[in-house]
Amino acid sequence: MTGRSEAIVPPTPPFGWTRLRRAAHRRTDGAWLADAWPRSRVLVVDRDTALVSDDGLVLVDPDKAPDGERIFLGEDDEETPYFAVLAPLPELPGTRAVTIREIGHELNDLESALLVTAIALANWHRRHRYSPHDGKPTAMAEAGWARTGDDGRLVWPRTDPAVIVLVHDGRSGEGGRCLLGHNVAWTSPAWQRRYSCFAGFIEAGESAESAVVREVAEEAGITVDHLRYLGSQAWPYPGSLMLGFTARADPDRPVRVDATEISEARWFTRTEIRDVLTGDRDDFGLPMGASIAHFLITEWVAGRA
Repeated sequence: MTGRSEAIVPPTPPFGWTRLRRAAHRRTDGAWLADAWPRSRVLVVDRDTALVSDDGLVLVDPDKAPDGERIFLGEDDEETPYFAVLAPLPELPGTRAVTIREIGHELNDLESALLVTAIALANWHRRHRYSPHDGKPTAMAEAGWARTGDDGRLVWPRTDPAVIVLVHDGRSGEGGRCLLGHNVAWTSPAWQRRYSCFAGFIEAGESAESAVVREVAEEAGITVDHLRYLGSQAWPYPGSLMLGFTARADPDRPVRVDATEISEARWFTRTEIRDVLTGDRDDFGLPMGASIAHFLITEWVAGRA
């Protein structure tokens, strides 16, 4: 597996750049889709899992794909078409089932786009079997990019915007600090000592910047300023777009967490964070490598945020 394109400057979050051409004009062209299927590469998705091997994301030939609903994902630079099939994963030697959380940061630009798009659409179809207009059953339409009822009314996928912010004290050097929190929902053994950035959904009538200020105030009880946008990441759990920011706060102000969401929040120095990233200490954990939270933290440690 290869990382993201080295030509991208500045660095982008995982899944932040792609060589996948979505080719939306093909979605309603039945003749083209029928011709494209036999020459395509197919990603099999079962809920939020797919197969990987030591060589990367497993794509199968169309004649070896299981039966299931098909979604046209797009084309690459060589105009090779890609489809997803929603079905139980086949048993193939040398492969294993994984989620984006486990493997996303190890996939290349094309693979990550295929997997994120397929899982996001799979999640949406699973949750929208009935029309919001009349409650009647719907069927897949437009090559998997819409659903329709008997009356022909179409429903399209929606993305929920959310903000995520790395709060820091504005100081450079190893003594600079960032504020991270532990979510009350993180009760599994692997997450019990994990700290991450503050995040939340953008509310109706609210800008992304206002959401950053509100979320930090609600979850940590402090005021932030000097907001800076660093990048975005599609996160298909179930269908979010994470907008990544950094913001500055005064570390001398008391932190008052919202105990219904955050069990603890504390300031960490760059040295402490760097030591966890390099494996030199393990008394607390950080977000998984596939997350935009990990990207924000590592950008701050490197002095770019």
